[in-house]
Amino acid sequence: MSSSSPLFAPELADLAQAHLLRRRREVAPWLPPSDLSPEQEHVRGTTYVIDGQTRLSFGSNDYLGLSQHPALIQAAQDAAARYGVGATASPLVCGHSPSHEALESELAAMVGLPRAVSFVAGYMANVGVIPALVGRGDAIFSDALNHACLIDGARLSRAEVNVVPHADLAALDSALKASTARRKLVVTDAVFSMDGDIADLPALLTLCERHDAWLMVDDAHGFGVLGEHGEGTLAHWGITGREGVQATWQGRLHRLIYMATLGKAAGVAGAFVAGESTLVEWLVQKARTYMFATAAPAMLAEAVRAGLRVIHEERWRREHLAQLRDRLRTRLQKLPPAWRLMSSDTAIQPLIIGSNADALAVMAHLDRQGLWVPAIRPPTVPAGTARLRISLSAAHTLDHVDTLCQALTEAG
Repeated sequence: MSSSSPLFAPELADLAQAHLLRRRREVAPWLPPSDLSPEQEHVRGTTYVIDGQTRLSFGSNDYLGLSQHPALIQAAQDAAARYGVGATASPLVCGHSPSHEALESELAAMVGLPRAVSFVAGYMANVGVIPALVGRGDAIFSDALNHACLIDGARLSRAEVNVVPHADLAALDSALKASTARRKLVVTDAVFSMDGDIADLPALLTLCERHDAWLMVDDAHGFGVLGEHGEGTLAHWGITGREGVQATWQGRLHRLIYMATLGKAAGVAGAFVAGESTLVEWLVQKARTYMFATAAPAMLAEAVRAGLRVIHEERWRREHLAQLRDRLRTRLQKLPPAWRLMSSDTAIQPLIIGSNADALAVMAHLDRQGLWVPAIRPPTVPAGTARLRISLSAAHTLDHVDTLCQALTEAG
């Protein structure tokens, strides 16, 4: 590179040439009039002002529409008045408030595991937890489509990393059988963030039992959405639930490390890890992103607590989300043959377009129609599978979905 060239200018030009240059946009919720009627409540959490233009969004992870829920906002305001807006220190110094303590107890009870510990973010949880569990001489077995935070946590651990083809139980079985590592850790998304498919957790836990391994599950996109009461993917598979661990899985509890985020379906921010009491205590003592990071403000913990109550009490949100998903899949059956709506029973509905340029073109067409649906490109997804990641929210209406489907049909 010439010394006179701006730093990284050629590399940025290469990204632009490959249609891989990302651009941040200024996004703010559209603020409805103060006299909003109950019939108009659906605009909360679905309509945004993006770069100054009002758009109906299908891009957020606010799956239950809780980010704008009055009960959560009020809980945060009340807690801010009591605790202030900052935690002031790490949890092991003076950042662990009564609100954090209560939240962790409620989260553990919700997912049916003995104990939980909260983190500032899901990324912080995974890059802190994995190195606390394994290191040199150990082995990690990671699904090929795992989220970046699991990949980075595995790299930071300095354990041997084995990337296993996506959802290939036979390949995982063989890899575990061949390993002579001191400790073995299988890590997987529960709901894969770009494909929307659900990991076979019973089969994975069975393999871990067979090969004396641990199973770490990242349930960022299942918690709050799956399960009878929104307990997440473990409950979806009948492994745990509000009543605790099912008898079939009771003896395997010590193999399970469960992580979920609180900034998606729960509507706020943060994450937690749950499991056996001794496991959680070990993470409190050894997870560097817990030990050395300033705790999340107590007002966020109180907002999450309010969100957990809404998740439990307002079951209609999950039922409505399922209706939206079915409506979308029915209306998108006549798209161009080159496009592919992936199979997904979750709020994530990926529409494979193919090339980066085509995905951006479809996204731009929708934008002109007043719709915000982000195009996802490599390296987030494999080359040649650029897609629109359609994210549904309980705040959407059936008419919203119909509008999107009509615009996609026209684009096709």
